[in-house]
Amino acid sequence: MATLHISTDKTALDVLLIHQFLSERSTWAIGIPLPVMERAIDNSLCFGAYLEGKQVAFARVTTDCATFAYLADVFVVEHWRGQGICKVLLEAVLEHPDLQGLRRFMLATSDAHELYARYGFTPPSRPAALMERYLPNIYAN
Repeated sequence: MATLHISTDKTALDVLLIHQFLSERSTWAIGIPLPVMERAIDNSLCFGAYLEGKQVAFARVTTDCATFAYLADVFVVEHWRGQGICKVLLEAVLEHPDLQGLRRFMLATSDAHELYARYGFTPPSRPAALMERYLPNIYAN
């Protein structure tokens, strides 16, 4: 495999690839409109993974860069899965200087618990303290 490059440069992101993946192939953001995705990117710390200049993976972190972060929209393009790209991407996210010393770093996953557990993520220690407003079909309207 060619050298994998991880970058937080938003100008390098392939926004159309990100939108296509999330809106058509993800399990969590089906139908997300492009302007919503663009706004999410604009207001987040984003990580692109690139092979030979082509984006092959993405992760987005919503954070105050002091106490809290939420990891979202993590994906590797199907063709490139199984080659350790997600692990390198997650390591870059967790090592980013703006994400050090946080009190809470959260994520939601339906099928990658084992992967995230390798990086210290666990079920909430106090699930009764967590609440959410969840609108799973918001993009269908």
